[in-house]
Amino acid sequence: MNLKSLKPRIGIRPVIDGRRGGIRESLEQTTMDMAQRVAELYAGQLRYSDGTPVECVVADRCIGGVKEAAMAAEKFGANNVCAVVSVTPCWCYGAETIDMDPLLPKAIWGFNGTERPGAVYLASALAGHNQKGLPAFGIYGRDVQDMGDRAIPEDVREKLLRFGRAAVAVGQMRGKSYLSIGSVSMGIAGSIPDPAFFQEYLGMRNEYVDASEIERRVRLGIYDPEEFRRAMAWTEKYCKKNEGRDYNPERLVYSREEKDAIWEYVVKMTLIFRDLMIGNPKLAEMGFEEEAMGHNAIAGGFQGQRQWTDYKPDGDFSEAILNTSFDWNGIREAFTFATENDTLNGVSMLLMHLLTNRAQLFADVRTFWSPESVERVTGRKLEGRAAAGIIHLINSGSCCLDATGRQSENGQPVMKPFWEITEAEVEACLGATTWYPASREYMRGGGYSSCFLTQGDMPVTMCRLNLIKGQGPVLQIAEGWAVNVDREIFETINDRTDKTWPTTWFAPRLTGKGAFRDVYSVMNNWGANHGAIGYGHIGADLVTLASMLRIPVCMHNLDETGLFRPSAWAAFGMDPEGADYRACENYGPIYR
Repeated sequence: MNLKSLKPRIGIRPVIDGRRGGIRESLEQTTMDMAQRVAELYAGQLRYSDGTPVECVVADRCIGGVKEAAMAAEKFGANNVCAVVSVTPCWCYGAETIDMDPLLPKAIWGFNGTERPGAVYLASALAGHNQKGLPAFGIYGRDVQDMGDRAIPEDVREKLLRFGRAAVAVGQMRGKSYLSIGSVSMGIAGSIPDPAFFQEYLGMRNEYVDASEIERRVRLGIYDPEEFRRAMAWTEKYCKKNEGRDYNPERLVYSREEKDAIWEYVVKMTLIFRDLMIGNPKLAEMGFEEEAMGHNAIAGGFQGQRQWTDYKPDGDFSEAILNTSFDWNGIREAFTFATENDTLNGVSMLLMHLLTNRAQLFADVRTFWSPESVERVTGRKLEGRAAAGIIHLINSGSCCLDATGRQSENGQPVMKPFWEITEAEVEACLGATTWYPASREYMRGGGYSSCFLTQGDMPVTMCRLNLIKGQGPVLQIAEGWAVNVDREIFETINDRTDKTWPTTWFAPRLTGKGAFRDVYSVMNNWGANHGAIGYGHIGADLVTLASMLRIPVCMHNLDETGLFRPSAWAAFGMDPEGADYRACENYGPIYR
């Protein structure tokens, strides 16, 4: 994306025993080697959302005291470092060597070896961080290693990568914008932007554009005409040819000429939404220098209903294409773009996009179907992972086309990072999608809604950020699967709702207690009408990211032994979730 900022880098701090005369000298190479191995791990395993490898900045020299700590901090400040990882194989001077920048997430890997007490430094440094109010993640391998062992143990590797993924997500959000096109949609609370939340918790700003700007740009031709022609040719080939039956009452059916005009309009809307978010240098060449700048938006949303859709085409096509990993320009990074300008669901999608570098699914958390209800209505039983009941995820066509499940890996349906998607998979996703004329009883101005049935079984995670008066932001997480059900079950249920919208059947993983004692309880405890759904079981990564942002997790179905939060969280009580709340309240948002 054409967003203006340096790429956020991870700073690596090799920390050493500062005593000269034999001790420091014997450890220099080993310590710097640890730092280089972490940098190589990150560069080899982590990527920014644009697909390029994550960059690291290693301190120029080992840090044995406060002067060298200051030298590293100066280098990091000049290189847009967004987080720091300190590594050491030995005892070092705790408070003299730690990083003191309150804005940078921090982790410390203390080598588990008997030759030198790296674990002792880890404990000392973490105590210093906690006493100073600078939370840090502690990383300590379970098994003892020999001093010359260059391997990064699997448990250490997992924590380093989890910290790195979350830290880079924090860095990529900072300084960017959320763009609201239009205002509040149908009284949906998530559509009401909360600037204090964006500023204090995410380091982002809010930008606002009235929906009339869409019509202005359409009428004045403020879009790239060459790209529009290319986009229309692509749309004719892959979308318009898959136009579905018009289910509107005869009095509301548009003529063919009117439908063709709507296709052109929604393609122009897509170009305009994108240009509003990230700008377009082509517009400057056309004489529209202000419009060419965009709003530096890493995420956005469109109000649509009702004032716009009561007389203009809806945003379903634009939202679906933007959220997808490809369009007429080829395979590319998916945008994060929220239906009904639900800013909180947009942020939920953004968190998962930055953690996984994959397109995200926006959906209504529409209906819980119990096994009994399914059998009563369809005469058939749910089976497999769906046997305990399913949640119908469905929205009016704004879902990413990646969610068709027509990308594959080892013969299984997946949603891939864009750089792994093939042209054949693009065509398969498009071929599985029908574009139905919008229901004009809902959307009087018409439009086109994507319709597909997500192919299971895919592991997915559903999350939702909610704002609670007096509490602040909280995060809900539900890992589960997009599941297949009997075709007759789908068709019967689909006929009972809007059959022109995409469907994903979601079966959460149950724990037998709390909000996950059964599928009904998951639905009944969900905090809003929308959810963000991403490929893979990434709940643990979300927990780590939420703790960096000081957002407590109010609902999850994860194994607590795998959760990774700053070491200070253990000081706030023996109940992990209660401690999470107390720690987040104590430290408050990073950017306040």
